[in-house]
Amino acid sequence: MYQIDYSRPTHVHFIGIGGISMSGLAAVLLKRGFTVSGSDSRKSPLTEWLAGLGASVSCPQSAGNITDGIDVVVYTAAIHPDNPEFQAAQAKGLPMLTRAELLGQLMKNYPSSVAVSGTHGKTTTTSMLSHIMMKCDLDPTISVGGILPSIGGNVRIGASEYFLTEACEYTNSFLSLFPYLAIILNIDADHLDFFKDLDDIRHSFRQFAGQVPAEGALVVNAEIPRLEELTAGLSCRVATYGVGCGDYRAVNISYDDLGCGSFDLQKDGELLGHFTLSVPGRHNVSNACAALTAGFLLGLPAETMAEGLAEFKGTDRRFQKKGEIGGVTVIDDYAHHPTEIRVTLEAAKKLPYRQVWCVFQPHTYTRTKALMDDFVKALSIADKIVLADIYAARETDNLGISSDLLRQKLSDLGRDAWYFPTFDEIETFLLGHCGPGDLLITMGAGDVVKIGEEILGIA
Repeated sequence: MYQIDYSRPTHVHFIGIGGISMSGLAAVLLKRGFTVSGSDSRKSPLTEWLAGLGASVSCPQSAGNITDGIDVVVYTAAIHPDNPEFQAAQAKGLPMLTRAELLGQLMKNYPSSVAVSGTHGKTTTTSMLSHIMMKCDLDPTISVGGILPSIGGNVRIGASEYFLTEACEYTNSFLSLFPYLAIILNIDADHLDFFKDLDDIRHSFRQFAGQVPAEGALVVNAEIPRLEELTAGLSCRVATYGVGCGDYRAVNISYDDLGCGSFDLQKDGELLGHFTLSVPGRHNVSNACAALTAGFLLGLPAETMAEGLAEFKGTDRRFQKKGEIGGVTVIDDYAHHPTEIRVTLEAAKKLPYRQVWCVFQPHTYTRTKALMDDFVKALSIADKIVLADIYAARETDNLGISSDLLRQKLSDLGRDAWYFPTFDEIETFLLGHCGPGDLLITMGAGDVVKIGEEILGIA
């Protein structure tokens, strides 16, 4: 396999350079003096940003973009073998790396690398730990799967030995990583278009945990069922955390009027510090515990970590307030798995609003079919549910599944649920039915955010 060497900058070409993770990795290499080119299907703020940094970006993709002088080609899971640039690179016999393989190689250049994994909460926890590490003056290099306002985007280029990133389990991407410190937040059934079942997913997380070196550490949620199956026999140090459980545990938890938690963190009955969050929900107390446990294992001071956590206000598309109109507060959230929907809506219901409207756009047919009953239970927490068409993403077969079927199941339970095939119809309906004091949440991993932005007039 081609090896990236910081001491010998080469020419790296990215197929799909405008992706949230690919763009960050490209920026890291640009900062290190590499020649970077790439392509995407269309221009975007991220491709424009990379061009401003010195990358040569082409839109759309074509075989002609694979020019002489390219040393290695990097591609994402979304790039298929029939992609013209993929085919051209193969025809030229160029070395090729997946995005995850490149990330793993970059991390080898940082002795203190940290990877945050889990079915849910990766972006938020990585962002929390980013604030902690920066507040503690570690000067980390950061690659996060969302836009983090405090770093002005999705990547921060540091000059120290610390590298912090998310570690995605989809297609077993995280098995290309060998972090010094790994975090496992949770393990749920998801990405069932790739994994066979929950046991298959757990097996991959066990493999990931086993890649932490003996001198490193694994931070893992004590609430994960059958935890010993993941940790037994590991050579590295294992530290568990949790809300009221684990080696590092949040206790004496309280919430303010906005649902943001404050808590004490204890280890073996000893008080380590008091921490106050600026993001709502029990799930974020758990995410903060994970970030703090990692911080303590890195030897960071409690008081400074508390300051960093308090300054974290969230990332884009994670319970992000978009604005207000006619007394209606509009929030956007990336939740697209039943567990994420449940914790987000539970947090929303604790806030002082008249009623909670959830506009949900299911993400992929396979996920919707496999978890249909779980989606129904989670969405039922909202007072009113409006459903958009399923966002197909990478899929073409609808498997006989539709958002209207989800609406029918919600209606059968006596829930107020509506389905509309277009965003325009949804916007018209909401403008006629939401009232002062209501909370409107647009929810999903697709483009459902546009609905709230159109209503607010900020699209």
